[in-house]
Amino acid sequence: MVTAEDALPGRAQRIFEVPREHAVLGTPLEGPWPEGTEVLYVAMGCYWGAERMFWQVPGVVTTAVGFQGGFTENPTYEESTTGRTGHAETVLIAYDPTRVSPEQLLKVFWENHDPTQGFRQGNDRGTEYRSAIHTTTDVQLKAAHTTRDTFQRELDRHGHGSITTEVRPVSEAGPFWYAEDYHQQYLAKVPNGYCNHGPNGLTCQIGLVGTGD
Repeated sequence: MVTAEDALPGRAQRIFEVPREHAVLGTPLEGPWPEGTEVLYVAMGCYWGAERMFWQVPGVVTTAVGFQGGFTENPTYEESTTGRTGHAETVLIAYDPTRVSPEQLLKVFWENHDPTQGFRQGNDRGTEYRSAIHTTTDVQLKAAHTTRDTFQRELDRHGHGSITTEVRPVSEAGPFWYAEDYHQQYLAKVPNGYCNHGPNGLTCQIGLVGTGD
């Protein structure tokens, strides 16, 4: 993992425009979103396939792909692939908490990648492909810890390894930097494009976190 001292410097200003609307949902990619909308960030390998899973979930307002968890400001995709930004390929999930809970979103997360692989996901290798959850509310953080522990028991039961997923609030992970236009909703634009995600065959139990905690 690159250190802050050795990371690419980045830049103060974004050097490309982010689309105004989601290519599938037709909602604003950067907001404003309806009052009460909450945001959760997840990283689970290549963000193309990961994003498609979440835009299909009822209650999700919008999704976007980008970079988070590292040091470089306003990175490009090419910079992220060097491993010298410190960022993970990340999916922003803006959602209506009255229609879908953090637990339900994290169930999709745990059941559709291998969270035990460290700095890789399948054939994709590098720190940018690590597994991570970055939270913006206390309920999200509790759901992340609870579902991680629950899913680890499921992994143990089937003889699999230990979870390497990073779990931390956005205040520690840092800003989300949007990726370039052609990466947003990539698999809607390129239906037969590369996707490294799908059911891992295990089940993550949910319903253990109360919304009032």
